[in-house]
Formats: sequence, C-alpha cells, structure tokens
Amino acid sequence: MGVVTKRSSMTFFSDPASQYSHRVRIVLAEKGVTVDIVDVEPDNPPEELSDMNPYNAVPTLVDRDLVLYEPNIMMEYLDERFPHPPLLPVYPVARANSRLMIHRIQRDWCGLVDQIVAQPTGKAADAARKELRESLTAAAPLFDEMPYFMSEEFTIVDCCIIPILWRLPALGVELPEKQAKPVHKYMERMFARESTKASLSDLEEDIRS
Repeated sequence: MGVVTKRSSMTFFSDPASQYSHRVRIVLAEKGVTVDIVDVEPDNPPEELSDMNPYNAVPTLVDRDLVLYEPNIMMEYLDERFPHPPLLPVYPVARANSRLMIHRIQRDWCGLVDQIVAQPTGKAADAARKELRESLTAAAPLFDEMPYFMSEEFTIVDCCIIPILWRLPALGVELPEKQAKPVHKYMERMFARESTKASLSDLEEDIRS
C-alpha cells in the first residue's frame, strides 16, 4: 500500500520571526500537512487578513471556511484533524497535564521572550534575559528524565519549547554548559528532527546558520 499524501486546502499566515507562528509550523511539519505559508510583517498585514481575523494579527490559520487565530487552538485542531502522529496524549489526565505544562511555559518563559523581543535594550530586557537563563537552567533536570520534555513521545509541549530554545542566540541568552547540560542535549536532539528543520523560516534559519 502506497503512502497517502495528506492534501490540504490550508493557508497559514505566519510571522517568520514569531515563536507563536513557529510552534504551529512545527506541528504542520510534524503532521506533513500540505499548507500554503504566507509570511506576514506584523506591522504591515495583508488586507485579506483583516477580513478574516478581527484582530488583524498573525498567526492565522485558514482551513476552508474555518479561521483560527490562537496558536494553541490551531495546534490542537491540527492534532485532531490529522491524528497521526498524535501530539497530545490520549488519556484525559495526561492530556490535562500537557495543557498545564503549555500554560506554565507560556507564563514562565514565553512572556520573557516577548519582553526581550519587544524592547531588546535596557534594564528590563537584561532582567528578562537573566530570569530566562536562570529559569531554563533550574528546569534542566526535567529535560533529562525522558527523550522528550516530560514524555516518551514528541508532543505539542515540545512544539512550544523548541521555538524558545532556537531563539536563545538572537535573544542574547547563553545557557551555562555544565548546569544546563540536559537542555543542551535536548536542543541537539530536537534541532536534528526533520520537522524542526522543515518548520524554519529564512529569518529563523539565520539565527543558527
């Protein structure tokens, strides 16, 4: 039996520099979805975007008549629409734990990344860099427990963490080699994945070229 290519009439309006667009692109790559990716400058969005998204913002995923404009909802929708490989656990307890981890990543790490990106210079950015470096280093043992983040399988949680770790050089954050060794090893494994490579925009490729 031949391999069935997953055809899709999807368009993904993506900010090539955004961690939130990146996480959805990883899911799309992981699922092998055929999708038209439109790079958007957030300050200069195309007119058609405002017709579909009341916030006129990216990322925005369009699948026929469905328009989604919240990245975590997009990721879960893609996981349900294209069940293989599954990126959320089957069982309710494990699924709830995954969602809680995404919430914690959002609160503990994503906000710091956003802060640095919005205003890269000054004391606030330096404080955010220090907090992000210390928080990731403190979490290092969690990266060592299983092949993926707190999981035997690659999940949506990894899709949220990879864009943050990929951006560290651009954010001016360097993790200590010794204390954060499990994070460095995790990065090696995740960055070698075909889906990670396929998900990168030109801008993102330049970060680690």
